[in-house]
Amino acid sequence: MVRKEIVALILAGGQGSRLGVLTQNVAKPAILYGGKYRIIDFTLSNCVNSGINTVGVLTQYQPLQLNSHIGIGKPWDLDRVNGGVTILAPYMKTEKGEWYSGTADAVYQNIHYVDEMSAKYVLILSGDHIYKMNYSKMLNFHKKSQADATISVINVPLEDASRFGIMNTNEDGSIYEFEEKPEKPKSTLASMGIYIFTWDVLREYLINDHHKTFSYHDFGKNIIPEMLADNKKMMAYKFEGYWRDVGTIQSYWQSNMNLIERVPEFNLFDPNWKIFSPNPVYPAHFIGDSSKIEKSIIAEGCMIYGTVRRSIIFPGVVINAGTVIEDSIIMSDSLIGSNTEIYSTIIGETSVIGNNVKCGIGEFAVNAYNPKVYDSIISVIGSNTVVPNNTVLGKNVVIDNYVTPHDFDTNNIPSGGYLIKGGDK
Repeated sequence: MVRKEIVALILAGGQGSRLGVLTQNVAKPAILYGGKYRIIDFTLSNCVNSGINTVGVLTQYQPLQLNSHIGIGKPWDLDRVNGGVTILAPYMKTEKGEWYSGTADAVYQNIHYVDEMSAKYVLILSGDHIYKMNYSKMLNFHKKSQADATISVINVPLEDASRFGIMNTNEDGSIYEFEEKPEKPKSTLASMGIYIFTWDVLREYLINDHHKTFSYHDFGKNIIPEMLADNKKMMAYKFEGYWRDVGTIQSYWQSNMNLIERVPEFNLFDPNWKIFSPNPVYPAHFIGDSSKIEKSIIAEGCMIYGTVRRSIIFPGVVINAGTVIEDSIIMSDSLIGSNTEIYSTIIGETSVIGNNVKCGIGEFAVNAYNPKVYDSIISVIGSNTVVPNNTVLGKNVVIDNYVTPHDFDTNNIPSGGYLIKGGDK
């Protein structure tokens, strides 16, 4: 085995419950994004663009789609004999099998993977953020600082700081305090969930944490506070650029809309920092005589006969004549009927929206199913769902995955309404 200076571990096992029906059957890192990608493509591409070619992906919740997407890592040049990408799932041990019980526990259960690579450093990443970052610069900073741990931070508005884990630092960038979602934040340096540890140091803390009964086995709640308490040298690495946690319906939708607005600090057309992804074979998209497209992203394999404004249309989507799509995200291989109106809506993969349907109309109302998850004007229709002809859906409506026309007992679901198979909350 060739010795690796640094190994990356991507935490990709989270359920992403705040994305509602979008993550009911798929892990959050595998959610489609930007007309062409899945969310994890950004973290994987950052690794290879940074010269890191040994990557472990720690999966757990609904991993099938994610595992299939990553495969042997060919799109990212990670199909290698030494290193490359490895899927690391919970597995049966001598006595029993056990799920990952926290972010730190997930890494603890894969200590052998890092040890086998003889890595000096380990890079811990989340697989569910949208950003472009050169990790090699962060590694150089870590080595130059002779730190035990380096945590990447980004400045956030003071009014938003209480939503994040905040790092309080000295003038030299060393961290003296970590506050998880403080009511009165002392700084605006939010942790991005990107860590570089000197492996020998982290390894010891992971083993000690594993034996603590009352630990959450979590980096933010346990490992980092304990290292600070032991006066380990911990540095904050300041990142400047586009970074979004797309863990809610609103933030996911908004980040996609940022692509349409061509936010300057987030350029997916940069030839020096490409975002790689498997590319299924689709024909070029077709724009019909009756179509009209304004400020949108249209992927390959689409057939557009209607009007599309400020929307992202994934591969293989068909939009029929007389239909208007605005401020919406239509995922792969969906079919939108004729004379239909869709506003501020996310539609999952392989769904069918009938003729003369209206979606996203009327006034906002609080969602009656789960107001914590569905809390904006955006309506969400799951994957593999069929919405029948002449249906009217209001704003902030949620329709489950795998819904059929027989599941509809009314053709009018007002704002804040829902159709969840089983019908219970």
